[in-house]
Amino acid sequence: MQRHGNCGLHLVIQTSSLSDKNKVEFKLNRETPSFPGRLLQHDLEKNYSSRQGDHINLVSSSMPSFPILQRSSEEKVLYSDRLTLERQKLTVCPIIDGEEHLRLLNFQHNFITRIQNISNLQRLIFLDLYDNQIEEISGLSTLKSLRVLLLGKNRIKKISNLENLKNLDVLDLHGNQITKIENVNHLCDLRVLNLARNLLSHVDNLNGLDSLTELNLRHNQISFVRDVDNLPCLQRLFLSFNNITSFDNVSCLADSTSLSDITFDGNPIAQESWYKHTVLQNMMQLRQLDMKRITEEERRVASVVARKEEEKKRESHKQSLLKEKKRLTINNVARKWDLQQRVVNLATTQDRKGSESPPQESCQIDGSAISEFQEETGSLDPGLSNALQGLSVTDTHLVEIDGDALSLYGSGALECLDRSWSVQTAGMVTTIAFTFIEFDEIVQVLPKLKMKFPNSLHLKFKETNLVMLQQFNALAQLRRVDQLTIDPQGNPVVNFTLWKYYVLFRLSHLGMQKINGTEVTQNDMIMAERLFGILAHVASSELPQYRMMSILGDVRKKQYRYLLENKSKKPGIISEEASDAKRLVGENTNRATLNYTTREFYHEKLQEIKDKKKFCKMYIEDLVKDATAINMKNEALQKLWPQMFIELVRDAVIEIRSKDSYMKLCLQQITDQK
Repeated sequence: MQRHGNCGLHLVIQTSSLSDKNKVEFKLNRETPSFPGRLLQHDLEKNYSSRQGDHINLVSSSMPSFPILQRSSEEKVLYSDRLTLERQKLTVCPIIDGEEHLRLLNFQHNFITRIQNISNLQRLIFLDLYDNQIEEISGLSTLKSLRVLLLGKNRIKKISNLENLKNLDVLDLHGNQITKIENVNHLCDLRVLNLARNLLSHVDNLNGLDSLTELNLRHNQISFVRDVDNLPCLQRLFLSFNNITSFDNVSCLADSTSLSDITFDGNPIAQESWYKHTVLQNMMQLRQLDMKRITEEERRVASVVARKEEEKKRESHKQSLLKEKKRLTINNVARKWDLQQRVVNLATTQDRKGSESPPQESCQIDGSAISEFQEETGSLDPGLSNALQGLSVTDTHLVEIDGDALSLYGSGALECLDRSWSVQTAGMVTTIAFTFIEFDEIVQVLPKLKMKFPNSLHLKFKETNLVMLQQFNALAQLRRVDQLTIDPQGNPVVNFTLWKYYVLFRLSHLGMQKINGTEVTQNDMIMAERLFGILAHVASSELPQYRMMSILGDVRKKQYRYLLENKSKKPGIISEEASDAKRLVGENTNRATLNYTTREFYHEKLQEIKDKKKFCKMYIEDLVKDATAINMKNEALQKLWPQMFIELVRDAVIEIRSKDSYMKLCLQQITDQK
């Protein structure tokens, strides 16, 4: 927009009714200063573009501080509807009498501190007070016809006293000290609002500006924008040189359907690589960005980037959902584990006291444990929170593969070892972590472990109830373990001073390189042998041969037989089978006698022994009862036998006394038997 021409006036300021020699005349220059920024539309400019040649007298009034403006009748006819008092070094607004018909009034480039003496100009449409020293908007309540108010480059700190200016079309307040947008919601006809070069930190409170088409907010301190989507006619928005760092801070712009021209240059956001694509993909209706026309190619590229960003966002949302599900599942597993440990500890305590807990107490324990471990609620994205409402958190185990690490949470996770793992996936796994799983349950799956994941080198244990050194004996059956990590949480065994040395001694055949992240040195191996070497010797020497053979595996049995045979053979005589056994390398035979029996297996054996004892006891008791009965019968027979013998002899003599009768009786018995 071209700035309106400076009017050529011949101004005379008359301070009294003295002769003409006391008159001071000023010849106004014809400079044409440019008005900063795009502000006025052409239909407003054309009414203020002609040049004036007024001859104006300012005569002192009865109020010495306010001069009176007077124009000749000729000037009034030529420029009846406009008056220009530009660059006159005015500190106050003069009294303007007889000019009620004025429609345009210009006080540019003066030193006016307050708007006064214009309340009678009720037909005024255009008021220009640019570049003065005004600190407050006032004195305008009667100017109900005012459509253009230019108050740029003043000292105004607050937007106020515009309640009656409901017909305002243009409001220019640039270059002031305004910190907040307020008291403009009633300006429903306002089309242009200029608040550039103020002290605004945010943009809001724009409701009601239904006709606003252009909003200039350049050179402020704005960090976020709101309510712009409520401006139905806004087409041009200038936000250059502010503090906008993210499109999220101006996300309301994406909901505006009328914006066609916007600027962000000079903001931190404009330095980002994604800046242009993000703006275009969220504001597809834009025609210009940063005063440059948007091409179809740019729109196409932005559309492609938008699709990729959407896919990335969906994937990120999916990962966030999976991450939250993992967290909830682990919390669930942890609560179940803690409840189990409390029940076990209570049962152990009661066993020590020799009493059993009633069922009611168990129920109370369950309730207390559950109430103590309430579900954690973090600050989540609203979309993620909605997705989690249907998320099942009843899982009591979790299996996760992250790169080369396999993590197992909860005893149910051990069942995953039975699934069909692809060769590629199983081959990648080098680290296996067990959490919230009883070590005795882990021992049972160790054979599967070395078959399913042959490249596993690092084992981690956390909350697995490793409580004694003997439990490490179970790890001897693995093929290879380079690293071992025992988390102190839930594994009291690490409180033993010598536990690391026992591990190095018992698992020396595995070639351990690190324990809990610390490198194993040769001195550590020597110390381990010194501390526990005698233990293996005593354990193997005290066991009988049959017991030793039952403990050792097939390979160790061959080694053990080889050792026994060599003791009885002469030097130099070695069989081929013994030679093969000698070449076998691995676990030392003496160390192999240091094994570990799980508590479950021990209880099974103990129950089996109890059953056998019970059977033997019952069998012996039955034998004793039978023997006692036989002895009692024998004693009774011995007492009755003499009398019985006499009676038998007597009966026999009486029976055969009549030989013929006895023979007939015998024949008759034989006949009856046939």
